Amino acid sequence: MDLKKIFSTPNPIIGVVHLLPLPTSPRWNGDLNKVIDRAEQEATALAAGGVDGMIIENFFDAPFAKDRVDPAIVSAMTAIIQRLLNLVMLPVGINVLRNDARSAMAIASTCGCQFIRVNVLTGVMATDQGLIEGNAWELLRYRRELGSDVAIFADVLVKHARPLGIPNLTVAVQDTIERGLADAVILSGWATGSPPSLEDLELAVNAAKGTPVLIGSGADWDNIGTLMQAADGVIVASSLKRNGRIEEPIDPIRVQSFVEAAREIVTPEEKVSVPVKPR
Repeated sequence: MDLKKIFSTPNPIIGVVHLLPLPTSPRWNGDLNKVIDRAEQEATALAAGGVDGMIIENFFDAPFAKDRVDPAIVSAMTAIIQRLLNLVMLPVGINVLRNDARSAMAIASTCGCQFIRVNVLTGVMATDQGLIEGNAWELLRYRRELGSDVAIFADVLVKHARPLGIPNLTVAVQDTIERGLADAVILSGWATGSPPSLEDLELAVNAAKGTPVLIGSGADWDNIGTLMQAADGVIVASSLKRNGRIEEPIDPIRVQSFVEAAREIVTPEEKVSVPVKPR
């Protein structure tokens, strides 16, 4: 897949909008307007800061269902995403946590979004939600039934999880692409805010054989220049939040500073200045 079919620039920077708790989630407070207002503020901050795209996810619905979410969550996400699509002109992706790829595909196809993120597309992962099994067959079949061209960005050895059996990054990447038919793969560290190593990124890129490999977590001002030497793009959330705290809203100044740093891809032959990290 050529990422330039979705994004206007190579090596896209994709910001994440973490939705406040949605209806039926444990921390839902009964006010959808508050969720919408926060989402609109964050989408605007991402667009103003210069990102190339964004992912909308129900991050604050934790603890998550491991597969199907309640229909009220799907309805709320659909309504919110339609508002955001009218607000900013960016490619938009959907991630329905923990692993409701079918609902993500339905929302994306209905709203005209360009891609979805799937935490477990192939294999079996032990998580805090229990065992999650990938179901690429169902998702790909559903996409065909919808007549959709929504791209599938799939995590490999996803964070906050451990694979059953011996973890082998090369095999996992190859299975996700060749057997799961992912359009791009995502490599993260072990948890939210934890980056993958440069060595693992290089290994994943070699295994992917031309399929895009994205950084899925832990990118910040200090490491993005190095990590982007290997990766084809980055998904970023925590570093863009006010004071770097995951529960805070997105700070447009931090977005702009991160985008500037990510554009400066450091090579061994050339050192470049990196913008100062805001306090």
